[in-house]
Amino acid sequence: MIEARSVEYAYQEGDRVVTALRGVDLQIPRGTYLALVGQNGSGKSTLARCLSGLLVPTAGEVIVNGRSSLDPGAILDLRAMVGMVFQDPENQFVTSSVEDEVAFGAENLGVPPGEIRERVVRSLAMVGLAGAEARDPHMLSAGDKVRLAIAATLSMEPDCILLDEATALLDPISRRDLLALVMRLHQQGRTTIVVTHHMDEVVEADQVAVMDRGRIVWQATPSELFASPEGVQALGLSLPMSAGVAQGLRRRGLALAEPVVTDDDLVREVSQWRCTV
Repeated sequence: MIEARSVEYAYQEGDRVVTALRGVDLQIPRGTYLALVGQNGSGKSTLARCLSGLLVPTAGEVIVNGRSSLDPGAILDLRAMVGMVFQDPENQFVTSSVEDEVAFGAENLGVPPGEIRERVVRSLAMVGLAGAEARDPHMLSAGDKVRLAIAATLSMEPDCILLDEATALLDPISRRDLLALVMRLHQQGRTTIVVTHHMDEVVEADQVAVMDRGRIVWQATPSELFASPEGVQALGLSLPMSAGVAQGLRRRGLALAEPVVTDDDLVREVSQWRCTV
């Protein structure tokens, strides 16, 4: 569905040119859940903006559903097909009520009024904000603000939803609940891209792409990635709690048969070890 071909992006900062992306190649099949990770400054947010049409690559191209960023007339289509939710959702709010906020994007797309109402009801129900239509978006909790931003994106019915560090300002419980929502959306068949530096957020993804200095240096399943914890740490990334515990157990001589990614993986492996002992 989405393809990046030799994508580069550079911008002027004072008297110097900063190259944020360096020849990025990436393919995201329809229905995939991709986690895009890397240290701060690795280029992941810049790539996300290129994938969504908010930035146009200075070299190479992004193709979404056959439409190329090289075609100036396709940029608005790219933005409609890839809906993006930012780290601070308040920066996206433009109205004074939850209902109007969710309707706003669909209105700009020229959706008929009757269908807009259906989309608002459906989108709010999907994110768990049904009944909050009259509330002021700025008065919602941090977690509900992100939910509202997702609902506003869903009302435009994009082919892909892209969350750029959307959990960064949330407490652990709100982060967990939001990730559960993202997983439900993915299970409904939506192509999903999550940009994050929290490695515990990638364990349910289909694929993980690791960025470093403007390049994708590693793309694998979570199991393949965390099978080499030293390699992950060499890139300046942390391990999910379960993978970190498994690494510590191996250092103490405990043989684990399978890569440990999730908490369930850890429980399974340790239970087998206990039974053997």
